Amino acid sequence: MNDLVEVRAGVYRDSVSLMRVSRALTARPGVSVALVAMATGLNVEMARDLGFAVPATATPGDLLIAIRAGDEDELTAAAADLELRLSERAAGPGAGGTGPGVLPRTTRSAARSAEATVALVSVPGEHAFAEAMDAVEAGLSVMVFSDNMPVEQEILLKDRAGERGVLVMGPDCGTAVIGGAGLGFANVLRPGPVGVVAASGTGAQQVTSLLDLAGVGVGHVLGVGGRDLSAEVGGRSTVQALRALDADPATELIVLISKPPAPEVARAVRDCVFGDGGLAKPVVVALLGPGQDDLTAAAEKALSALGVPVPEWPHWPAPQTAQTLGSARASRDTQRGPLYGLYSGGTLCTEAELIARTMLGTDRGPGSGTAQPPGFGTTQPSGFGMARFVDFGADEYTRGRAHPMIDPALRLEALAAVDRGVVLLDVVLGHGADPDPAASLAPALAQAAGRGVAAVVALVGTDGDPQGLRAQAARLNEAGAAVFTSNAAAARHAARLAVP
Repeated sequence: MNDLVEVRAGVYRDSVSLMRVSRALTARPGVSVALVAMATGLNVEMARDLGFAVPATATPGDLLIAIRAGDEDELTAAAADLELRLSERAAGPGAGGTGPGVLPRTTRSAARSAEATVALVSVPGEHAFAEAMDAVEAGLSVMVFSDNMPVEQEILLKDRAGERGVLVMGPDCGTAVIGGAGLGFANVLRPGPVGVVAASGTGAQQVTSLLDLAGVGVGHVLGVGGRDLSAEVGGRSTVQALRALDADPATELIVLISKPPAPEVARAVRDCVFGDGGLAKPVVVALLGPGQDDLTAAAEKALSALGVPVPEWPHWPAPQTAQTLGSARASRDTQRGPLYGLYSGGTLCTEAELIARTMLGTDRGPGSGTAQPPGFGTTQPSGFGMARFVDFGADEYTRGRAHPMIDPALRLEALAAVDRGVVLLDVVLGHGADPDPAASLAPALAQAAGRGVAAVVALVGTDGDPQGLRAQAARLNEAGAAVFTSNAAAARHAARLAVP
């Protein structure tokens, strides 16, 4: 094996771009490992654990490159590919400064030179607060894609934004749409009269994708971060975003989406929406929790409020061969379960778990399996009943590695370990996500079917997405999976398969 290790001082690239470069290089023939990342302590430790000799002089402000290939020619070719990819991402005219090609040194100077109204912050979580506050002080609304920001900093940031009359979307805001332009993970949506406020990226993607499939467009998706409706943050950005959409003349209907909120915050937000002096425009509320509407039901309520017929959501039943294999395996066991949920979207995971546990009669709440390691498929520990769910997009799985919507490696490892029962997965399409998720997932699903595992896929996307919704569905279906465009429908189907 041949290694290339470089530390480039003072060279910065955002983490999402570098994750994509790393994945592209790893996919090259002969390359066994490729890590291209900022030289944070975690990334340096990861590289050393992989056997790379990283210089002690590396600092978080440096770019770390670590590539391992089978021979010198393969390593040279990978290095050339790396330079091409880095130069492509760095190319473009200067955004400010004293001359062509001179880049601004701060967020505030960039805002002045570009006449911007929104900033997107995607840096390691420990540095996100300073950059986001710089944007707020420059009078910009800001989308904080970064996660792992301390909640105290989030509160300070949102309070200052309220004083400045701008909106903070995030931290850990994976999805936003501003005037039809998608930021972060974003589906291709037709323009239209619906505005969305979401403390959930994949929840927003599910609802807006269903609306798009029904022919209804979306103007804005204002993500507020997964903690905004927590007791600590208190819905600061949610209330501000709701009022902004209420004042927007192009928005006719608002949809509010969240993973399970703190009860007292949910009450306060409902008072803001429906109480005295509340919003003038109609609002459909989808705050996930026991006894509450699921995301598909919320989308259907939005369609009804707009006078649009609710369609039959596209789905593809499992091929007969896969059904036969699953039935044969189930007949040898006392029960068809357990049900394993392997999710990339946190809210989709929560929704599916709520549905499955209700149907299966288990008494543990959602999130009970989110901290478990991959490779759990061969053992069913006590206390999890018939269902066990893991959110591979949770912070503990994304530190130092790409989000599972980009890199499927951890989920594929977990899927390979499932040797009985039913497996339920989400596949989220759109810009920013894996350009061809079926390429790696379809073979793994076919192997699972060969082991007698019944597979169900919740496919979230639109016909305009670059991956091709129906082409992806066909390939996943041909591999043996039942495919649903409604995550709620997929969860119900999977739970029915798991019932003894």
